[in-house]
Amino acid sequence: VQLQASGGGLVQAGGSLRLSCAASGRTFSSYTMGWFRQAAGKEREFVAAISWSGGNTYYADSVKGRFTISRDNAKNTVYLQMNSLKPEDTALYYCAAVSRRSSVFPAVTTMGYEYWGQGTLVTVSS
Repeated sequence: VQLQASGGGLVQAGGSLRLSCAASGRTFSSYTMGWFRQAAGKEREFVAAISWSGGNTYYADSVKGRFTISRDNAKNTVYLQMNSLKPEDTALYYCAAVSRRSSVFPAVTTMGYEYWGQGTLVTVSS
């Protein structure tokens, strides 16, 4: 599966952005999807994951209550709604996918995902 992330940009602290990740292929609904981020000089870290059906979600503590992951299997797209953004949310955001047959939900490490999109940059100014 090929993934294409979009929706990043510059926003003031307290603002909102919605990231999208469009997937190719006809088996999108077979994949658990995740969002990760990587700030300058830091390792890539888990942000959120959503099960193949959308019925289960999981969040990093740092974004819980502010970010919402969702998916539209008819559109082969996963979203990350980010509210109450903070300067420390500044990073390159990546979407990732793993077949639900080869993973245990939630997968919270980079090793748990098979496919990656390119990053989309989110910059939050103070």
